Amino acid sequence: MSRLKTSKGKWILLIAVIAMVAVLAGCTPQGAGVTTEDLKNSDSFWQSNVVYWFSYALDTFATWFKGEYGLAVLVMVLIVRTLILPLTMKQVRSSKAMQAIQPQLKEIQAKYKDTPEKVQQETMKLFQENKVNPMAGCLPLIIQMPIYIALYNSIYGNSSLRTHDFLWLQLGEPDHLFILPVLAAITTFIQTWMMMRMNPAQQIGPMQFMLWVYPILIFVMSYQFPSALPLYWFYSNIYTIVQNYFLYRNNDKVVAEVNVKQNSSSKKGAKRKNGGKATVSGKGSKGAKKSK
Repeated sequence: MSRLKTSKGKWILLIAVIAMVAVLAGCTPQGAGVTTEDLKNSDSFWQSNVVYWFSYALDTFATWFKGEYGLAVLVMVLIVRTLILPLTMKQVRSSKAMQAIQPQLKEIQAKYKDTPEKVQQETMKLFQENKVNPMAGCLPLIIQMPIYIALYNSIYGNSSLRTHDFLWLQLGEPDHLFILPVLAAITTFIQTWMMMRMNPAQQIGPMQFMLWVYPILIFVMSYQFPSALPLYWFYSNIYTIVQNYFLYRNNDKVVAEVNVKQNSSSKKGAKRKNGGKATVSGKGSKGAKKSK
């Protein structure tokens, strides 16, 4: 029952995120794009107060590189992803904490398998004792979504960006050579695969599904959308792959050390209990001898 509730909660959270994305994406400028000044004078609060500043930053960075908007997108990704790095590190800490208590969670599930309510109570108690918040890994994602959507809107709606080339790409047109869509899909697969290996066991099932569906989805969208968008996804994926390598490179070692400490402490507790029983039984035998 507790597993069902947890799974149901995750799906509800996922639906909420998708709904938020749909609402924000509805604010995306339509047509062939608008100017940054148009965004500033827009009647939409989202476009004039959020998307405008992202588009303004893109224009500013492009002037640094003599009109190379492809490099401007790269600088934007680096800045945005670095700013939200603290939230990402919070996700990592939550993931590592969940991994560390996996053996204890399995013990609770095996011990109280016939009483789901007790499983839920002991699980929540374990979370509190170890200061683990199972939702901590999801909350940063929700906070990041408006940033991602604003960056998406600024790239999609910036008419100046749409008229520029970068390498073999026309940033305002899809890449019909399939090169960028393939690169975006491959890096998405690698990123998801890395996350699947680094997350707790109970999250592997849903991530296995995403491991194949998400890259296909990215490929299809990359082939249909202006090249600036899959270029942003590609940059972002590379950043995430490098970031996760450094954040998780000692993950197995840390989790193993935590598990060893937990096992040793549980063994010490068992020895103390057994030692107490042995002492009592010893006293009892001596008393029996005296009575004889």
